[in-house]
Amino acid sequence: MALRQFYALAVILVWGSVASSSHLTVAPPQDLQITDPGLLGSLDIEWKPPPNVQTFNECTVRYKFEYRNTGDRDWKVIFTKKLKFRVGFDLSRTAEVKVQTLLEGWCTDDVEVQSDWIYATFQVPLQGKLESEVQNFHCIYHDWEYLKCTWQPGPLTPHGVHYGLYYWYESLGHAAQCDDYIQDRGINIGCMLQNLSQAEYKDLSICVNGSAAATLLRPLYVTLRLHNLAKPSPPKQLVVSMSASEELYVAWSPPGGKTPPQCLEYEVQLAEDQGEAKVAWASVSTQMETALTIPRTNQSHISCVRVRGRTNIFCADQGFWSEWTQECFSVSRKEDKQLFVLAAVILSLSSSLIIFILIGQCKKRSPSGKPLRASVGC
Repeated sequence: MALRQFYALAVILVWGSVASSSHLTVAPPQDLQITDPGLLGSLDIEWKPPPNVQTFNECTVRYKFEYRNTGDRDWKVIFTKKLKFRVGFDLSRTAEVKVQTLLEGWCTDDVEVQSDWIYATFQVPLQGKLESEVQNFHCIYHDWEYLKCTWQPGPLTPHGVHYGLYYWYESLGHAAQCDDYIQDRGINIGCMLQNLSQAEYKDLSICVNGSAAATLLRPLYVTLRLHNLAKPSPPKQLVVSMSASEELYVAWSPPGGKTPPQCLEYEVQLAEDQGEAKVAWASVSTQMETALTIPRTNQSHISCVRVRGRTNIFCADQGFWSEWTQECFSVSRKEDKQLFVLAAVILSLSSSLIIFILIGQCKKRSPSGKPLRASVGC
């Protein structure tokens, strides 16, 4: 009987503890604010702790911070004890943020207690019509050395427009302007940015703004990741050779520039000689090594090899393929070499036979059985 009473008392205490913790509440953070420091999309988000946070000394107070641009499907999530963050947004759309308090520890019996959310939004006043924004904005990070960005004027852009590109990344004190523009008929349609190694694997914020007399133009805001825009040069020193066992050996060197060799993968393609027909290329390998052995079974007389490279999945989410190696390296089969040797032997024997026949005819023409002194006809 005593054992049953003890068990019942334990159950009551446990349920009482759970019930008490389930009724424990915590207030949301206070004074959520978004400010623009003028860094082309990187906004400062700041809030204050809930007013009753000091009463939870035996618990850990954290915050769940989420943010996105209007129109994005998913929120980006950060769990933190901090009260301030700087995160990147597309300023052409409304920035949305929300924060809640998370409480867990002894005071909650290790059950996480969540507050309500608090919300805030931020929108840069957009000037000009959407059709005045630049179009076909495109950037490539060549050889991990320089970034080339190009664009085209929008359909409602007036004559005499002047475009400027501005950029910023973490560790750059303030937004900077491009100092090497690409022009077409006096209009800036692109920019070359050098010395961006400190911006690699960071958000690079860019704004392309335009000005024209008596016309407001819509600025373009983008956020880039350089490693996802990398395009290497073609591989160098491509060598193709044939082994005694009828295998094709292909080797090359990584391209020049500052592309990390360990960040490259290569595609190797092989084409068969089809006479007058168009050459049909077929991929035979995608690999990170710089050499490949290709069996020669059931291939036609000439094989043509080419190679290209791009940033691999260990260094980037995506990237651009390089151009193909310019030269087409061809190797003849062993049978072709044997045929050439056989033809040479036949030609040599034929020549010797013709010479003997001519000598015999000359001897027949001489009455004394000696060759005639005259060399005519012999």
